[in-house]
Amino acid sequence: MSSQSNWLRVALTLLAVGMLSLFVAACGDDDDDDGGGEATTSFTPDHNPDFFDEEEMNAQLALRDVEPEDFGAGEEPWEQALEPELVDTSEYAKDGPYNICFSNASVDNPWRQVGIESMRGQVQIYEDEGVIANFEERDAEASDDKQISDIQALARGNCDALIISPNTTLTLTPAVERACRTGMPIIVFDRGVDTDCPVTFIKPIGGYAFGADAAEFLVDNVDEGGKVLALRILPGVDVLETRWSAAQEVFADSGLDIVGDEQTEGDPATTKQIVTDALTREGELDGIWMDAGATSVAAAEAFEDAGQEVPPITGEDQHDFLQKWQADGLTAIAPTYPTYQWRTPIIAAVRILQGEEVPGPEWNLPQPAITEDDLDDRLAEMEGLPPLHYALCGCEDLPNFPDAFE
Repeated sequence: MSSQSNWLRVALTLLAVGMLSLFVAACGDDDDDDGGGEATTSFTPDHNPDFFDEEEMNAQLALRDVEPEDFGAGEEPWEQALEPELVDTSEYAKDGPYNICFSNASVDNPWRQVGIESMRGQVQIYEDEGVIANFEERDAEASDDKQISDIQALARGNCDALIISPNTTLTLTPAVERACRTGMPIIVFDRGVDTDCPVTFIKPIGGYAFGADAAEFLVDNVDEGGKVLALRILPGVDVLETRWSAAQEVFADSGLDIVGDEQTEGDPATTKQIVTDALTREGELDGIWMDAGATSVAAAEAFEDAGQEVPPITGEDQHDFLQKWQADGLTAIAPTYPTYQWRTPIIAAVRILQGEEVPGPEWNLPQPAITEDDLDDRLAEMEGLPPLHYALCGCEDLPNFPDAFE
């Protein structure tokens, strides 16, 4: 055989091998796809750097498996704590009855409206016992500027202790620090600030736990490659930003396709329009993640209006969402940020003014999620209460229940 013929045979062999290699690379093998022939998707977290703390996130996620402790305040969840470190408050001890002051971010949504009534009920208990003489509350109406002014006025007033629920985190931090310098005990709850000067910061486990509970549920209930829309209500608030941060971390390795994170401003009409627009754009959605549940029903209704089945969806413990979940047999979960936490700052203020120890610098309360297993029981507990009530109010034993909550 001539050398030219040998060269041609080698060339044809190499060409065949190369084409086969390209074919294999294009097709992949069984380990390169999700079993359904669709390429997996990836998601890269884009955290707000002002609010993401990986160490804190991991600590919160670990607390989900911790049993709450009774440290002497009582056995109800709003009187318990998770892995508490107790702080000495003897320097604040004084004779009562006490004047307690409260600077509130707002009462601009149902969660906060249920919460403030729970707080007032706890105040009434202490008033009836002669422990609290006066309770002064100011509503900042969701305005940083107004709340800064409210805190300044209260700090100069006749307050024995000042409770603050900040409107936003970073903007309110200097105002809280100035209040701390007055020497009166400062108690922050619900939303945090970027300072450790308050005697204690009271909250359930936190936003990371809420966001992860919701995201993990979707990972378990949406097929790989499924499209998930994230709905958020308010930027710049730590407990909301951290919910989204934790969700992003969960989604990063999930293979789910996160098709957007949209701001709803907590408005049902806006929520419904965002979901409708996403359905028009994407054709279908396979899951809805929410950082708060006040508009979950509106999100579900957008699917019904489009003639589509509601996909796995996350909400919160608002009564109307739980009712819809049960009535329509939804695939859902309700992470919570329990409104019973509104009772705890009043309990803390009294304990501090009596010189008793309290958990600090953080007081972490239990933060359960409502699942299919306990949905019926939670709804039975809320029978007769309005659609915008919250299941974990811890308010059933309060003197203003049920009238103030109806």
